Amino acid sequence: MSRQRFHHGGQADLPQLRTIMRTIEQACISFQVHINPMEAEAVILSLRQSPLAYQACLFILENSQVTNAKFHAASAIQEVAVREWAFLTDDEKRSLIRYCLSYVLQHSCSTDGFVPRKVSAVGAQLLKRGWLDFTVDEKEAFFTEVMQAVLGCHGADAQFIGVNFLDCVVSEFSPSTASAMGLPREFHEQCRASLDSNYLKKFYCWAQDAALSVTNRLLEHDATVSEVKVCTAALNLMFQILNWDFKWNVNAVDGANSRINVFSSKVRPDIVPNSFECVLVQPGPAWYDTLISSGHVTWLLGLYGTMRQKFSHVGSWIVSPLAVSARKLVVLFCSLTGTIFPSDDGQIQEQHLLQILSCLVQWICPPDTITAAINSGKSESEFLDGCRALLSMATLTTPKVFDKLLRSISPFGTLSLLSSLTCEVVQARATSNTTEETWSWVARDILLDTWTALLEPKDPGKDTALPPEGVASAASVFKLIVESELKAAAALAFEEEDDYFQASVSAMDERFNSYALIARRAVDVTIPFLTHLFSQRLLILHQEKGKSDPTCILEELFSLLLFTGHVLADAGEGETPLVPEAFQSHFIDVLGAEQHPVIVLSCTIIKFAEQSLNPEMRSAFFSPRLMEALIWFLARWSNTYLMPHETARGSNCSHDRQQEIKFSRNVLIGFCGEHDQGKYVLDVILRISLMTLISYSGEKALQELTCYKLLPALVRRKNVSVHLFTLDSWNDLVNAFARNKSLFGLISPHQCTLTETLVRAASGIRNSDASNQYVRELMGQMVAYILDLTSKADLRTIAQQPNSIQTVSCLLARLRGAARATQPRTQRALYEMGISVMNAILTLLEVYKHESAVIYLVLKFVIDWVDGQLVFLEVEDTTVVVNFCLTLLQLYSKHNIGKISLSLSSTLLTEAKTEKYKDLRALLQLLTSLCSKNLVDFSADSLDKESADIAQVVYLGLHIVTPLISLELLKYPKLCHDYFALISHILEVYPEKLVQLNAESFSHMLGTLDFGIHQQDIEVVNMCLEALNGLACYHYKERVCGKEGLGSCASGFRDQNGQVIEGVLSRFLRSLLQLLLFGDYSFELISSAADALLPLILCEKDHFEKFGQELIEKQPTPELKLRLANALQALTGSNQVSSSLDRINYKRFRKNLQDFLIEVRGFLQIM
Repeated sequence: MSRQRFHHGGQADLPQLRTIMRTIEQACISFQVHINPMEAEAVILSLRQSPLAYQACLFILENSQVTNAKFHAASAIQEVAVREWAFLTDDEKRSLIRYCLSYVLQHSCSTDGFVPRKVSAVGAQLLKRGWLDFTVDEKEAFFTEVMQAVLGCHGADAQFIGVNFLDCVVSEFSPSTASAMGLPREFHEQCRASLDSNYLKKFYCWAQDAALSVTNRLLEHDATVSEVKVCTAALNLMFQILNWDFKWNVNAVDGANSRINVFSSKVRPDIVPNSFECVLVQPGPAWYDTLISSGHVTWLLGLYGTMRQKFSHVGSWIVSPLAVSARKLVVLFCSLTGTIFPSDDGQIQEQHLLQILSCLVQWICPPDTITAAINSGKSESEFLDGCRALLSMATLTTPKVFDKLLRSISPFGTLSLLSSLTCEVVQARATSNTTEETWSWVARDILLDTWTALLEPKDPGKDTALPPEGVASAASVFKLIVESELKAAAALAFEEEDDYFQASVSAMDERFNSYALIARRAVDVTIPFLTHLFSQRLLILHQEKGKSDPTCILEELFSLLLFTGHVLADAGEGETPLVPEAFQSHFIDVLGAEQHPVIVLSCTIIKFAEQSLNPEMRSAFFSPRLMEALIWFLARWSNTYLMPHETARGSNCSHDRQQEIKFSRNVLIGFCGEHDQGKYVLDVILRISLMTLISYSGEKALQELTCYKLLPALVRRKNVSVHLFTLDSWNDLVNAFARNKSLFGLISPHQCTLTETLVRAASGIRNSDASNQYVRELMGQMVAYILDLTSKADLRTIAQQPNSIQTVSCLLARLRGAARATQPRTQRALYEMGISVMNAILTLLEVYKHESAVIYLVLKFVIDWVDGQLVFLEVEDTTVVVNFCLTLLQLYSKHNIGKISLSLSSTLLTEAKTEKYKDLRALLQLLTSLCSKNLVDFSADSLDKESADIAQVVYLGLHIVTPLISLELLKYPKLCHDYFALISHILEVYPEKLVQLNAESFSHMLGTLDFGIHQQDIEVVNMCLEALNGLACYHYKERVCGKEGLGSCASGFRDQNGQVIEGVLSRFLRSLLQLLLFGDYSFELISSAADALLPLILCEKDHFEKFGQELIEKQPTPELKLRLANALQALTGSNQVSSSLDRINYKRFRKNLQDFLIEVRGFLQIM
């Protein structure tokens, strides 16, 4: 390519360029006013494929009066240059980058701000594209020009442009904001590392100098708009640079000693608060002079403070871009940590934070005055930034160091300030009289995150102990929060909030967790406080019984239950939560359980909950809403306190203190232990559970909490389960499940979970035979129900009645729940259960072939039952199960269940597709479960006898299922994933079975595989490539051994009409090469694609050479033909790539493919 392609003059046809410009301008105008937008967009995009792309784009940039046309011209240069980069000469590359810089500097006074910004972004991307090829001298020469602009040598407007250009460079070189170039990740990392070590600090210093050059004008005189823009842009660039992903060295902070660093520079991501991300700035020791010892922070704080005072009479200045940029940078400096600070026990870092805090304290203090001003109309921006600064400091420090910061310059500590701010914001939120998220919502969440950062004991190197004043502050904050929430609850008592409970417990769970952390730091105050509030409300409730509406009091009790549940116990999702350490190490002066504050509070609530068993009290006070909170509390509390099984934790205190703590802990742990009140409380909870299921029929939310939260908590631990079978209340629950018709009214998901819980309780029976007998008796009635129903002569008549459908759905859900609870000790009973209902299941599948909901329940039961049983079964039993699955698949196919009629309306068509999608996904899961038998097998004779041919079964299943799966249905992500996961597995593990599919199924499956390769979901494409790799490897290895491999399926053949049908491997070879060379895909797929491509090439060398020759012949110039030929030769002939399929050869070929695509993909796409 010649330089004429992007330079004016030479052979350029000026009238032609003007015509192109007018065409693009008209298309931009049409697109903007929505006149034939698709046609206009096509015209705009055609510029990127034009043989005169460079000339036309540069002509438009220089001459067009339409801003959007210039923007699209810059975008076209960006795409074309990156695509053709390997085709440009070194001079052309440098000229393009210099043109971008020259253009933005020449148009620095332009009012079309986003066009220079776009051109700067183009220049930055092209600079990065050639970064590893340019010499140091070339880079230095280019950045010298940029530096001159940044330092103001060409005026304020050019200075602003220069700073913006550097901002684009930093953004482009940062991996998180880099543009896609179709290059490996290593390239981006090399560019990042190079800029980091050689230029990033220079850029920061230039930005600082740019800001300094206009500071005097800003502070002493009325600065021009351009000068304000320069300072704002410079501050933004400094902020961008400090947000860089510095590759800091954690070993440097460890030092030789083993002291605990109070400034935690090794904060893990999981301890950074989630609501408001606190970015840790860790640039390393090389930045110390620039950021710390140079007085840079002093200058920044002085700049903002002076300007704040100068413009104090201008209310809008606080939200001006300059003020906002300065505050953002100040807040970011609060996150400065790591090896930039010397190892001096954190003294310099402490001084650094103190310097910032002493300046920004005026943003947030006094809290009452500032919040009053905000409520009167002042912007909250500065106040919120001050809160964010405190959050950053809290993330890095221990509570004691955090508190000491402010105490050195004021009579109170930072914790007192945090407490005052939290109280003030909570009060402001309470008086706002709105449910919308106002500034007080945002401030409250930031401040709660600050408390969390201080108190959350996740970082083992962080001491979370509060000083005495901090404990008092925590108590005050918690009391105010609770009182405020109770007041709000009472005020909203009569508003309809159907989903309020879920919002309170789920969406607001993080907030309540922060409340709990605060409360646990002052348990001597907060626990008695909660007890007093709860007892007081109960007293009022009973005193006013029958005299006044109790709704407000009940709402307050509702909120108190949420507070108390979070304070007393952790959620423990996925694990058994322990009794909080704060409760174990406090209250050492208690003499017995009746005096322990935690026990007193717990008993108060349990006794209140027990009153719900009284029909009169239940009718008067226990609304479904209040019962939801009680059930939620009991579930959370039971996980922690009901018969806890804990060992003592270590302590560094004295022996006497340890004994006191041990006594207090034993009192707390033993209260509801197995030998004290545990069985009584367990009995109460069981009776309440049964009551909620029977007496609150139709209350789905309440029943969901009972089935999903409370009852599973009682069977989760074996030491609790063992006591269940000694209680009459448990026998009542089991009998009600088997015989009480009212429980048949629960919806199917609740039935399933309830059954699963009841079956899992068998873990509490010590004898395996007794466990199986318990399950047989529990499920025997369900089996009898379903057998009786399916044996009725008039089944087809009564089956369609609503009550029959509801009963069948209930029974199937219960069977599924039992199957999901399969454990080794109860496996035999559940196997017998499944065997006994096999014929009944097939009958239901046939009778309810038009009831999609029932069909789905049938399939899900079979999946869960097979999945739980198959790994334990002996050969004979496996054969029974496999034959049953085949019969079920054949029956499903026979009735064409899931068939979609194209005559349906669009709405019904969509519903039909959804139902079919669910069925087919279930069938795929069934086939996947069958595959697991060959992967995991616990049966005793798995090695002694010939097992069932699972592969044969799965392929027969595919033969049945595949015709029902259309490309349209594969657009459902979950179905698509399950389908290709199965295809990938069987083609990797059982490729030899593929030829046993009939021609239609074989063709259809390969068609779906080709469809999957062209998906956007990386995981799906990877699975398809793995399937291709398995298929091609099998064929190649078989042929090397002289065997047939895939036979006629692999090679082409002539059909009955004499037409040549392309072989499957050559077809996929061509399809994959087309995708890699011309398609749109993620570069992450290159390795998987290489692994699939290598065996395909080895299998189909002739077709690969033919495809390559076709590509070469299509190239328009001898130069391109030679270049492509050399690249194709290097793909398979360089880097010692051989014809083996070992790990080393795969690795070599991956490297070759990356180099090949970088070399040719760009110029191939423009032809």
